[in-house]
Amino acid sequence: MLSEFELIRRYFTHPAPHTRLGVGDDAALVRTRAGMELVVAADMLISGRHFFPDADAKQLGHKALAVNLSDMAAMGATPRWALLALALPAAEPAWLRAFASGFMRLARQHDVALIGGDTTRGPLAICVQILGEVPAGEALMRSGARPGDEVWVSGRIGDAALAVAARKRRVKLDAHELVRLQRRLDAPVPRIALGRALRRIAHSAIDVSDGLCADLGHICVRSSVSAVIEFARLPVSGVMKKRLDLPVARRALLAGGDDYELCFTAGPERRKTVLAAARRAAVHVTAIGHIERAASRRPEVRVVDRTGRLMRVESDGYDHFR
Repeated sequence: MLSEFELIRRYFTHPAPHTRLGVGDDAALVRTRAGMELVVAADMLISGRHFFPDADAKQLGHKALAVNLSDMAAMGATPRWALLALALPAAEPAWLRAFASGFMRLARQHDVALIGGDTTRGPLAICVQILGEVPAGEALMRSGARPGDEVWVSGRIGDAALAVAARKRRVKLDAHELVRLQRRLDAPVPRIALGRALRRIAHSAIDVSDGLCADLGHICVRSSVSAVIEFARLPVSGVMKKRLDLPVARRALLAGGDDYELCFTAGPERRKTVLAAARRAAVHVTAIGHIERAASRRPEVRVVDRTGRLMRVESDGYDHFR
């Protein structure tokens, strides 16, 4: 049986560039570059709540870091350091080897140094804290949306939530479709390059983790505006498109969560600039609606069909306490 310190030494001690002192002391020492602001976020993943108990360890390592990198993307930040805290039922070398492989592979892709954390025995839980940098005054935030802005989203949305629905037998997918959608659930792609490209272009941004309507709603609340989404313009996969007549698919698309795409707003005069930024980042983006003044100071997100008629959204998005 591995000891705590042998576990850390064997699987989670790696060279840490950009760092004065990494794993092995009471705390790490880092130095930010001149003219930069420090950006800090943390996410926790709990077995049975955020991932299925039979989740592949390597993909889980990837996802644990990816969801934090997505927060950096939403701020337009460059991720640089991460801390990892693990509660483990047992110190199983095969599981740890696979988890560390998935985590560190993604970390190397984004030049992120693992600089510390903690391990303990307990029900499987994963907590990652991510630190990054953004030029002073250039961070993307939720509070900058303006009436008249276009609402954009990257990639395609809804597939991860539809995979969860299929695993829970709420919708039927064939084996090939489930494999494709399961990949979107297990291995999200953080839009770091797009977030950086949108600095000084987008007025506001958020990553879609709890569902499109819920997360766009956070922008609306922080910006004191409302948003209108055109359902027919939402970017969807072929698997999703075939099932849009099903309430479970529409819920996955509008309120399912786990997409880790970026939703952002920008002035209509910046449309060509937005598309150019997306091309540089090699990410497809779609304009899906617009921002309006909030009626009676009550920010809201409305979804309309092709005729402009209001559609009912059957869920408010993912909530950890429901």
